[in-house]
Amino acid sequence: MESLEAKLGYSFHDRALLENALTHSSYANENHSPMGSNERLEFLGDSILGMVTADYLFQTHPDLPEGDLTRTRAALVCEESLAEVADRLALGEHLKLGRGEAAGGGRERPSIRADAVEAILAAVYLDGGLEACAKIIRRFILDKEREKSASRDYKTALQELVQRHSGQALAYHMTGESGPDHAKRFTVEVTLNGASVGQGEGHSKKEAEQMAAKAAMEKLGGEA
Repeated sequence: MESLEAKLGYSFHDRALLENALTHSSYANENHSPMGSNERLEFLGDSILGMVTADYLFQTHPDLPEGDLTRTRAALVCEESLAEVADRLALGEHLKLGRGEAAGGGRERPSIRADAVEAILAAVYLDGGLEACAKIIRRFILDKEREKSASRDYKTALQELVQRHSGQALAYHMTGESGPDHAKRFTVEVTLNGASVGQGEGHSKKEAEQMAAKAAMEKLGGEA
């Protein structure tokens, strides 16, 4: 348990909460565990993760419309993302599984590992409060999103997407500028062969162009 707490960066006051978070239903049923499985904690952790992630995206991406916010949140809290967190925590070796589940490869099953991550988040919340839980979410999930967003060059990605077909011409046009000098807002439209395929806003022309390219990729079926 100490090694898991060290990876989490959090020490439990009530270690039973962590043990409960690691207890799969197969183990609880097989051993008639008085604390039950981690399913109730999973339910709570799922809601906390969604709320913290939604708040983060709302605060850090003021230009994203509701649909983009929803898609980004879904990608961050999906089973694949949480299973990656479980791998970073080496969670599989700490899980309490029934004999049949363990023999059937349950420690490597993405759904079991992802559910355990949500249960652990709930356990931290109950043991140390929302900020302690949010700190772990930021460290293992949201910081990764920030790094990805900062490093993604949507203009280059869009150029590569349209170059799959010959004779394609991309162009960026500034269509609006507003706000005082210290807080300018720019609007840019990107066209493909003269037809509008995306618009974006930003605090600089470069940022607005990147957002326009991102919108165009989504419209054209590329991965943004």
